[in-house]
Amino acid sequence: MIFDTHAHYDDEAFQEDRDELLNSLSTHGIEAVVNVGASIQTTKNTLELMKKYPFVYGAVGVHPSETEELNDNLMDWLKHVSGEKKVVAIGEIGLDYYWKEPDPEIQKHWFVRQLQLAREVKLPVIIHSRDAAQDTLDIMKAEKAGEIGGVIHCFSYTKETAREFQKWDYYFGIGGVLTFKNAKKLKEAAAELPIERILLETDCPYLAPEPYRGKRNSSLYLPQVVAALAELKGLTCQEIEDITWHNGCRFYGLE
Repeated sequence: MIFDTHAHYDDEAFQEDRDELLNSLSTHGIEAVVNVGASIQTTKNTLELMKKYPFVYGAVGVHPSETEELNDNLMDWLKHVSGEKKVVAIGEIGLDYYWKEPDPEIQKHWFVRQLQLAREVKLPVIIHSRDAAQDTLDIMKAEKAGEIGGVIHCFSYTKETAREFQKWDYYFGIGGVLTFKNAKKLKEAAAELPIERILLETDCPYLAPEPYRGKRNSSLYLPQVVAALAELKGLTCQEIEDITWHNGCRFYGLE
């Protein structure tokens, strides 16, 4: 069984065949999916998906690139919907300095607020951090994020940075990038990470693995990530599936 712990099936890339694709996942061994909010609208979409499909769970939150839309009323709304039965995390939240907007101070403010929300509602966090490792670590340390629990989504930093997150017993989301030939830094970090702290994810429709790189990603391509991780860890594909399945269930409180 495979657990796709981070997907965006509400994306318009799935508009033509969303229902058909999602209903086909179980026949390919994909037994659970967490659809992740990245804005207020995509969080609303996520809530609808998790109601429609028994195997789809939801994370509610606002991605750093969308934080300019946030205000106190919307934070109250996020708190309200976080109490729905199949909501399993606050996310994706964090910092993204790849783009110039929004201003880093705006991103930091709402990152802190959403970390505080997660603590209040007792849910783990899904952290998005891009070109912002030190600020991410500094804020998480200040907010005692180790007490909240979470996953570093689409981990892309060095093994040294991974060790810093490991101090808080965080999980690490590993997806299609692991199969890329130029992903030396990630492969070094993944090789060192405890297998009990790795979650499989797609971030679909983005970041499809080889040999599908550049195409629309989906959970159907996770076996490529499983194979790459198995080779890296010296385990069988079945062992990787079993371990990461239990990791996902444990992290999201679904055991």
